[in-house]
Amino acid sequence: MSGWKETPFAKLLVDSKDGEWGAGEEAVGLRQAIIIRGTDFADLDNPAAEFPKRWIQDHLIGRKKLGPGDIILETAGGTSTQSTGRSALLKESFFQKHRDLPVLCASFSRHLRLDTENYSPRFTYYLLQTLHRYGYMAVFNIQHTGVSRFQYTAFKNHTELRIPALPTQQKIAAILSAYDELIENNKRRIALLEKLAEEIYREWFVRLRFPGYEKVKKVKGVPAGWTPTPSNKVFRVMSGGTPNTDNPVYWDGDIPFFTPKDADDNFYVLKTERAITQKGLDSCNSRLYQKDTIFITARGTVGKICLAHREMAMNQTCYALSPSHEGDAYFYFLSMKNAIAYIKGVSKSGVFDNIIVDTFKIIPIFMPPGPLIERFNECAAPIFKQIGTLLEQNEVLTKSRDMLLPRLISGTLSVDNLDIQFPPSMAEELKAEPTATVHA
Repeated sequence: MSGWKETPFAKLLVDSKDGEWGAGEEAVGLRQAIIIRGTDFADLDNPAAEFPKRWIQDHLIGRKKLGPGDIILETAGGTSTQSTGRSALLKESFFQKHRDLPVLCASFSRHLRLDTENYSPRFTYYLLQTLHRYGYMAVFNIQHTGVSRFQYTAFKNHTELRIPALPTQQKIAAILSAYDELIENNKRRIALLEKLAEEIYREWFVRLRFPGYEKVKKVKGVPAGWTPTPSNKVFRVMSGGTPNTDNPVYWDGDIPFFTPKDADDNFYVLKTERAITQKGLDSCNSRLYQKDTIFITARGTVGKICLAHREMAMNQTCYALSPSHEGDAYFYFLSMKNAIAYIKGVSKSGVFDNIIVDTFKIIPIFMPPGPLIERFNECAAPIFKQIGTLLEQNEVLTKSRDMLLPRLISGTLSVDNLDIQFPPSMAEELKAEPTATVHA
């Protein structure tokens, strides 16, 4: 590993500052800004994502405004299974999408600005990802007054890293970025396919312009033969359960275990934060729910709805819905997503929102005739199948990238004799044309 040198982490930086949260309303001397939290890291490349907008003192924006190549380091908010010290890289594409407002990181995080003449932001980001994944960041994680915090000063002062010369850093970053860009491209395609499926559903069953609608009579604005049916008559409503968390025999198996943490705004859930063993499944009130079972979160964050992309178990803070009628679940899934505002409205109960089994008695679905449901499912099936294919591709790409990551970052896998074509997104960092090639 010639050219790799022990380098104090502090030497990589030209600036580092804490984040801001600011005020929720406009006031004199304040300016609106986009604020990025640790919970927003996963959405930085999502063109449809919404980020908090807060009002910050103008002089603080001048000092703390972020730019392309800056890294955000999370310094609070870890969980029992995830330490603090996660990081995110801000790319030029993010600022192109959010050019109207300045961007800052939130409180409980820091921005890191690198000496880009000697250190690649992308390489440094992947290096930080590796340190977090393999537990090094957890060394600086402490529990303080109920909040998990990252000791940034200790990390900065006591961390030395083996770092190669800049051209090698850029080669390594280019290889890993190629995987990430394929993954992000697939995510964008998935988002477009999901919008397409929802638009077709709304056209047929909300705007009521389904095939042959001109010939169907309406009674009080509803097509003849359509009946409002309580959800509990449309679905088999099933509860879940959790194995004893103190028994290691029940955990870290090969059965995905769905909880509200695994739900997002996407149609499918492919993988879960935790998995259980067959003994764990046998020990609790959950069961193995089949592919395309509809999951709906019922407590805390209420009303997140998704489809299981593979067989998985589920905890007791969710419900699993299986259509009573045979056939694909696409119509039923999109019907529940379309009813989300109503579901949230009827789930208010005391301090916390929650859904109970009786809630499904008062959530109606206007059921069209069976042949129209079948026709819609036939139309939607290729869309959902393509979404699933792209998810599976991303799973393979992620595994491949994660296998390469520690070997490249440590120098175990040499890139010295490789000709690397940089992805377009690295043009800004390289200050070169997107098609520039490095020759060994």
